[in-house]
Amino acid sequence: MAEKSLYEKSLDLFPPVADRATHLGIIRGEGTYVWDETGRKYLDFASGVAVVNCGHNHPFVVKKAKEQMDKLIHGGHNVVYYPSYIELAEKILGHVGGDYKIYFSNSGAEANEGAIKLAKQVTRRPGIISFKRSFHGRTLAMTTLTASNARYRRNYEGLLPSVYYAEYPYAIRSGLTEEQEVARCLAQLDEIFHDLIEPEQVACMILEPVQGEGGYIVPPKPFLQALRKICDEHGILLAFDEVQTGFGRTGKIFAYEHFDVKPDIMTLAKAIANGFPLSAVVARRSLMDRWPAGTHGGTFGGNPVACAAGVAVFELLENGLADHAAEIGGYFKKRLESLKERHDEIMEVRGLGLMIGAEFVDGQGRPDAAIVARIQKKALEKGLILLTCGVSKNVIRFIPPLIVEKDQIDRAMTIFSESVEESLPVH
Repeated sequence: MAEKSLYEKSLDLFPPVADRATHLGIIRGEGTYVWDETGRKYLDFASGVAVVNCGHNHPFVVKKAKEQMDKLIHGGHNVVYYPSYIELAEKILGHVGGDYKIYFSNSGAEANEGAIKLAKQVTRRPGIISFKRSFHGRTLAMTTLTASNARYRRNYEGLLPSVYYAEYPYAIRSGLTEEQEVARCLAQLDEIFHDLIEPEQVACMILEPVQGEGGYIVPPKPFLQALRKICDEHGILLAFDEVQTGFGRTGKIFAYEHFDVKPDIMTLAKAIANGFPLSAVVARRSLMDRWPAGTHGGTFGGNPVACAAGVAVFELLENGLADHAAEIGGYFKKRLESLKERHDEIMEVRGLGLMIGAEFVDGQGRPDAAIVARIQKKALEKGLILLTCGVSKNVIRFIPPLIVEKDQIDRAMTIFSESVEESLPVH
């Protein structure tokens, strides 16, 4: 009798909530590739969901982590300080600016929890503005803030009170010009302030500077700039969730740099340590200095090994990796746009850097999740790992490691093009 695969074994061990996008059992990774338990090699354009931005097992990151393991694995977030903890803080804050401070935790959801706790603590206000199609995590509070899939909330109601949902621009769907779409979204925000909660009762607005799970949607710059102005006018804190957009993914170290808007609070995770669990809340010094001891905490945040890996990640980004992502992302996007010209089913190709989405529709212009599922399945059969996103799951998202080269993009495009052709309905 053949030995069970890792997937088959998992069925006896884990609940359905531990589901995966594939049934692959992966035993090794290197650069842009992973190998399954049968020895088959896959081109990984999922990057562990935008985590291994430096590629699987980047030798410099591994070296720094191993060196730290020989010295100290855990010191205790609430007990002591250690060099890698300080060094990573200095690296990140050196880029963001001296008027900010940082707090380390474990996951993106935990960082977002910290952000809203900080906002409520310092403003003494109850309200939070989140945005439609957002994704901020799956803790109970972050399930409240997330507005991209009702399934995430099912049977978890009631949730965090005083959370209100504003429109996020999506001009390709509304049929409006970008200018009109921004005006529509801002008008709806005005309605929230008039009908539901006065702006002086709102602690913060939290949003992704580029929406991830909601469809890889890039907002017009004037929208984020208008939010900055509104927040300043009413004393509302502007919080950017850069969990997926951070650490070079959009071609800049942080996505806010594309929009000439600086948030009051920023949350970081995923690629911060290239696979080691770590996250952070970065916020203005004037806010952080009013966050009292004991009002937030955790045992494992800022782990020495994860921080050492994070230092290595940041050095790679500073030494050209983010610039490479911008350049190679432009090449990739052009290849995808060329494919779009040949297929009406591709409604739009969008994104920044190596955070790119391709949205698919049917003959009536409706979101087509079925074709996207077929494309994803066929691509996997051909050796390319892809993920989907979008409220209707009709967007293929391309998130390869930032170290990806043209020949690997060309290979991915060959597989993707074939998968699209083979997935189209026969007329």
